Amino acid sequence: MRSRLATRSARLVLAAAVVTALAATTACGPEDPSETGAAAPSASASSSTPTKGTESGDSGDGKGKTEAPTDSDKGDSASGDKSGYGQSCGTNDLDFTVTWEAQPISHYLVTARAKSGITCYLDVNTPSVSFGSGADGVASPVGQGGEDPIKLSGASVAYAGINVKTTEGEGGKQFEHVIIATAEDDPNPAEVELPDSPTVDKPIVTNWSTKRDEVIPRIV
Repeated sequence: MRSRLATRSARLVLAAAVVTALAATTACGPEDPSETGAAAPSASASSSTPTKGTESGDSGDGKGKTEAPTDSDKGDSASGDKSGYGQSCGTNDLDFTVTWEAQPISHYLVTARAKSGITCYLDVNTPSVSFGSGADGVASPVGQGGEDPIKLSGASVAYAGINVKTTEGEGGKQFEHVIIATAEDDPNPAEVELPDSPTVDKPIVTNWSTKRDEVIPRIV
């Protein structure tokens, strides 16, 4: 009987020892990485994927980011559109024709039209007209007719009248072309062929007008 009790007590002691050993192993947890040779991650080794708003040096509030301009930012100049609404008419914006008018007083009639796709205004009331480079070939304004400004677009036209000779006698020079500009300082004057080769001496020119009967140049 005593032998059985001793054997049972020995088994209980052995079981208790095993439980104690297992508890001690669990409490120690996994091995320390430093002991196994694996380096622990540092703060600078965090994810290299950039966060929104900081890519390419941007700050979180989006400042410093340069975006490519859109077509709407470029405006009409990028598309080549030259509707020109409200712009002053340059000589190269217009097409000119010159015809001979015998009645009621003989003169040359200048007709100006805006080129296709252009809308502009004749802000300068009197055209710049000359024949050659001599002073006697520059037409003087007589102040007849005139509207300021005149809008040119599509089929609308403006007229001006030229009297090429206001002197008596045989003086003057013959010219085959007349030089027309919308202003004296226009860098692109137009050279228009005349219907004939008139003798020019101290010519005069009227203002622009939309009414052709207002541009008959009269000596005053």
